[in-house]
Amino acid sequence: NREDMLSPTNNKLTDVLEEANKLFAEVRQAREAALDAQLLVLATDLGKEKASQLHAEGSAFDPSAFAEHLLSFMGLNRLEDEDEEEEGGGASGGYLPQDAWQRVAHRAQRCFRTAPSFHYMMGSFLAELPPPRQRVERQRKAPCKEAKRIMPTQLRRMEESHQEATEKEVERILGYLQGYFNDDPTSPISYYEFVIDPTSFSRSVENIFHTSFLVRDGVARMYLDHDKLPCIAPVEEGEVEAGGTSSRQQCVISISPKSWK
Repeated sequence: NREDMLSPTNNKLTDVLEEANKLFAEVRQAREAALDAQLLVLATDLGKEKASQLHAEGSAFDPSAFAEHLLSFMGLNRLEDEDEEEEGGGASGGYLPQDAWQRVAHRAQRCFRTAPSFHYMMGSFLAELPPPRQRVERQRKAPCKEAKRIMPTQLRRMEESHQEATEKEVERILGYLQGYFNDDPTSPISYYEFVIDPTSFSRSVENIFHTSFLVRDGVARMYLDHDKLPCIAPVEEGEVEAGGTSSRQQCVISISPKSWK
């Protein structure tokens, strides 16, 4: 009677299980217990199939049905006229009393009045801390001979490339200075107009740095004009001192973004 037991309209499967429980009380032999176990497996399969056929309609949420229940709980009166709805702040198709929402609020308060149950966060007994792990110090690997030999070579290459870039930049600035001087040898070249980049403060600082090499090497000279402003001019080949620095003076120039602007 498999189809009859799977039908949701009867309780035949429950009746069979109750009858099997009564018979199990009189079991005395192993064969009879095996038959009872076989019946239990069969009843479990039938129960699983019967449960899969049921539709869990209670878990589905119907918004319209919930709204109807809510309106009924709030005391909706559908017998009032539509003219009275506006006076009492009613809903469509009926009249809501003034304390309608207060009823819902009082009912909702019951759901939040329960206090949380007491429990221990770390259990009901005092837990002992685990013993600290012993720190194992790892031995540092000594750098191999190949690494010791390669690193100075890499640093030397970086230093040489940086030095070459500085020398090229100094030579480029010297070319500009000589070009401006050859265009008009009589007019002085303003130092600040020569080194300052109107669009970049960092570029101006780099120009000041590279121009200082020209003065240090003796290929450019600086002097003050009649307004006490610094000027710069290239030194001709015949005027370059051969390794002598007795007539040169050193000064430090500071420049800030405010003065640059």
